[in-house]
Amino acid sequence: MADLIVNGGQPLSGTIVPSGNKNSVLPVLCATLLASEPVRLLNVPAITDLEKLVEFFTAQGSRITWDKAKGELRVDHTRFDTGRLRGELPAGMRSTVLLFAPLLGRMKRLTMPASAKGCSLGIRELDPHLEILRALGAGIAHDGELTLTLDGSYRGTRHWQDYMSVTATENFIMAAAVAEGGSTLINAASEPHVQDLCAVLNAMGAKIEGAGTSMLRIEGVKQLHGGTFTINSDYHEIVTFLALGAITGGEVRVEKSLPHHFDLITRAFAKLGVRVEHEGNTAVVRRGQRLVIEPPYTPNLLPKIEAAPWPYFPVDLLPCMIALAVRARGEIHFWNKVYEGGFTWLPELAKFGAHVVVCDPHRVIVFGDKPLRPAVVEAPYVIRAAVALYMVAASVPGRSVVRNAEIIQRAHPRFVENLRALGAGVEWTA
Repeated sequence: MADLIVNGGQPLSGTIVPSGNKNSVLPVLCATLLASEPVRLLNVPAITDLEKLVEFFTAQGSRITWDKAKGELRVDHTRFDTGRLRGELPAGMRSTVLLFAPLLGRMKRLTMPASAKGCSLGIRELDPHLEILRALGAGIAHDGELTLTLDGSYRGTRHWQDYMSVTATENFIMAAAVAEGGSTLINAASEPHVQDLCAVLNAMGAKIEGAGTSMLRIEGVKQLHGGTFTINSDYHEIVTFLALGAITGGEVRVEKSLPHHFDLITRAFAKLGVRVEHEGNTAVVRRGQRLVIEPPYTPNLLPKIEAAPWPYFPVDLLPCMIALAVRARGEIHFWNKVYEGGFTWLPELAKFGAHVVVCDPHRVIVFGDKPLRPAVVEAPYVIRAAVALYMVAASVPGRSVVRNAEIIQRAHPRFVENLRALGAGVEWTA
């Protein structure tokens, strides 16, 4: 366990180069199992979830070289031995489910415990993944353990998801890319990291159309080749550091900022009185912005930020906006349309003196600009919620502690180093 010791009240200013997207590199690394040749990945973040996948592949005989300083990962699965696997997939990470499609494609039979863990956001069901694999030709048996079987190759299919599950969409993409015949997925997730997976697979020889939309059409190919691919910037990290500049009154510039993904995110910032500027591929929050919640044109309604699957405002970034709202003058309504456990951490904000009313498991109202004080708070097992607690602590003069904050390292490999470069007084302590 690791705590963040925070000496807050100082404006954070400077320039940040964001890490590669955690949510892109994990499915891309899983997809390398489908390649018949070595793959080289660039701009790879040194995160704990990726280390678990690398250890897993190495244990099965894959040859992997990871230069963490350069952010370069070389992957060669030609010696992957299907006989070594005895059912244990990497533990403690929800992205384990991304191994289902590529592993079954290689092994034809996969037996494992029917559980996987990620963040503590609520129930994460396996059914959408299993429905997709069944539709693509897999057999499924569940008797204490989960057994998946595949006779030959995946078979092309048409499937309509119940909801826009990112990881289920990614499993469909990987399986359909090497299936016999064509496939269509309706109600597909379209997040930037799903688009990244499609782009990498197409560069490996797949035939995927519709990336970035809710309908994917995929023509299966017999074989995917290798190559060199660059992981795009993590837009979650871009938003995090822009928000940190805004909440502390500093000026932060974030390079490689993917402005084509930021229209709605920029408008969400504006609702809290924060202007985000884009200078080419650099996003900027200027110094000393006044955090004032923008009233809506419709009378008798609270301003609102709704979070749901892309192209809505991203659910994972809602905690950063809540932290900003705590410091902004006015009231605003937040609506998390995905996770029933997305607001369980909010009582920790009250320790700083924040006024937040939980309406139900999906909606809260923040009454901002209340007097705040340093505090000792407990980080939940939710990456961006732990970041949000740090944000509030950084904005309050004095010493605060965010306990058990190590989950931040699952997505931000250089979190403290970047903060110190911006002038923050922060350190890890056991």
